[in-house]
Amino acid sequence: MENLLTIFIAITAAAVVLQAGILVAMYLAVRKSTARMESLADEVKTKVLPTVEVAHSMLVELRPKVEVAVENVSEASTLVRSQIERLDATVNDVIDRARLQVIRADELLNRTMDRVEETTDMVHRTVVSPVRQLSGLMKGVSTGLEFFLSSKRRRRGAGVPQDEMFI
Repeated sequence: MENLLTIFIAITAAAVVLQAGILVAMYLAVRKSTARMESLADEVKTKVLPTVEVAHSMLVELRPKVEVAVENVSEASTLVRSQIERLDATVNDVIDRARLQVIRADELLNRTMDRVEETTDMVHRTVVSPVRQLSGLMKGVSTGLEFFLSSKRRRRGAGVPQDEMFI
């Protein structure tokens, strides 16, 4: 049993030494990582922080200019909006006037066409119809005279055919 106790003590001592070695290795790894982190932190301080400070100073310098630009854009958009409203009113006015002129032209054309039709009817009634009647009357008189004259000729030259008369 004494041997057993010695073996357990030896195993425990070996475990403690092993744990001590692991702790020393961990200490060295953390120390190495800390050194790397400190060098990275120094690099960030030397390279990034000046850039951030320059960016900050640029933002401080540019802020008034950006505010002026935003104000100018706002004024320009207000001006453009008012000009577009005026243009819309003008275009609507032009469209309304054009519509009225088209209506007037349509009415004028309709009145003109009505008057042309009335004039045509009146000319037909007062000129063409009487001329036709007169022409019919003249044809009737002409035919009557022709018949009357041709009947006298038949009596005078009853033996002469009518076809030979014209030769």
